[in-house]
Amino acid sequence: MISEFQDLSDKIDRLAQLTQALRSENYLLRQANALLSAENVDFKNRLIAAQQRVEALLAHLEPAPETTTDDAEAPQ
Repeated sequence: MISEFQDLSDKIDRLAQLTQALRSENYLLRQANALLSAENVDFKNRLIAAQQRVEALLAHLEPAPETTTDDAEAPQ
């Protein structure tokens, strides 16, 4: 009977250790998740800024609206 109590006590100790280890791992994972989330926001902001720069360049490179050639072809 004492052996059974000792086995149960050992299992409880292992369970407590495992619980503590999982809590520690969970804490570290939450920290890593927070860092990655912040990094993701930064990357999204950089992507938006790059997209705006590309759109501005494209707008700058678009040809000017064509003028009518009636004035150029009129006889002098």
